[in-house]
Amino acid sequence: MTLIKFERLRDFENLGNKVHRFFGEFPSGFDYNNNFSPKIDISEDEKNIYFEAEIPGLKKEDINITLEDNILTVKGEKKISDDKKQKTSLRNERIYGSFTRSFTLHEEINPDAANAEFENGILKIILEKAAHKTAKERQIQIK
Repeated sequence: MTLIKFERLRDFENLGNKVHRFFGEFPSGFDYNNNFSPKIDISEDEKNIYFEAEIPGLKKEDINITLEDNILTVKGEKKISDDKKQKTSLRNERIYGSFTRSFTLHEEINPDAANAEFENGILKIILEKAAHKTAKERQIQIK
């Protein structure tokens, strides 16, 4: 008689690989609800928080960025050109529409030092972290 060892985690991993292979065949950026939502990378260092968003097909005038109560909001609209509206579409894979992305920041931000630039469809936002107040030692009296 041959003993076959049952490994639950390995079976679960194999199922995960099968699901990944199946869904991996869809084009990247596949969106079920057909709404445009730019992909955004967020990183930080000791002084700043960095946002990089892919927003192809927009002009910088079509993008609105606000910072309020430590919430960064990026809004805009990717519009279909008038030239394209006049043509008969054979296939449409690009997604259009308005979008809003909001991010709650875990650090206090210096709003006066906020900076943004838009070039070649990439929006870069740099938010400077506010200087932390150093706590002074304080004697607490026991009552």
